Amino acid sequence: MKFHFQQAVRAFILLAFSVMLFNMHSTGEITKFINPKYEGLSQLASIIFLILFLIQVTRVWTAKEEGHHHHSHHCNDHTCTHDHGDSQLNVKKLFSYSIILFPLLTGFFLPPKTLDAAVASKKGGMEILTNYPKTNKKEEPNVQEEESGDAGEDIVSIPEFDIHTPMRTEEYDNLIQLLEKSQTVKMDDHVFNAYYEEIHKDFRKYQGRTIELKGFVYKEEGFTQEQFVISRFLITHCVADASIIGFLTELSGSSSIDTDTWIEVKGVIDITTYNGMELPIIKITEWKKTAEPDEPYIYPLTIQLL
Repeated sequence: MKFHFQQAVRAFILLAFSVMLFNMHSTGEITKFINPKYEGLSQLASIIFLILFLIQVTRVWTAKEEGHHHHSHHCNDHTCTHDHGDSQLNVKKLFSYSIILFPLLTGFFLPPKTLDAAVASKKGGMEILTNYPKTNKKEEPNVQEEESGDAGEDIVSIPEFDIHTPMRTEEYDNLIQLLEKSQTVKMDDHVFNAYYEEIHKDFRKYQGRTIELKGFVYKEEGFTQEQFVISRFLITHCVADASIIGFLTELSGSSSIDTDTWIEVKGVIDITTYNGMELPIIKITEWKKTAEPDEPYIYPLTIQLL
């Protein structure tokens, strides 16, 4: 039997990818890299890698052949253009293997790191938040007080639902109606992005309402000593497309709160101007430090149109 080193390396790579994905799913770390709605595809990929490994193993050892090269019956020195895995290693091959091995090395030996304020700064920070799409209708700030009797309600409970299961349009509309009725906006993780978008479409409509949320502290040049952003990262597909969302806040003595600290806050929605742009600001009335959640990222709701 003849042992083919490069075929063995390829088999090892396939097995390593399968094991790495299986391990990420078993520890729950996979959600640090992808939107959980793609977990099924990731699990399928790990199974495919395992099947490919089993196929590749059959190529690691072959029977020795006398005389001609073992693949000479379908390929000769002048016409063969593909690699059978037993040609000599060269710089091109080593470079290719290193590219493939790099994600394996980082996946096995480097712990997953949650995106933080440094990443937010590189992605644009306040430039993204101030240019977030908005309608900004010129309505009276206290227009919510003129709504129906439901406007007097303090907190409207939000029904439980799976954020990763497609939601019907009617269900989404009901969710937004709950937001419009509540005088205390609770920015729970499963509705955070939906409510964030609605508030920014017409933040004057929510001026004066109480809001409760949690996130990490982000600061940048241009803020006063009382200002910081309470932030979250929105993951649509994977961490590569992560974008920062959050609210500018105002709190006396906030200079003592370090960047990247996770906090829970309660405050009142108001309006301010930053770099010539109007945007909502939360004037914090209560706050406390909290631990980073197991799932620190926010995910968009999927709306089923049909």
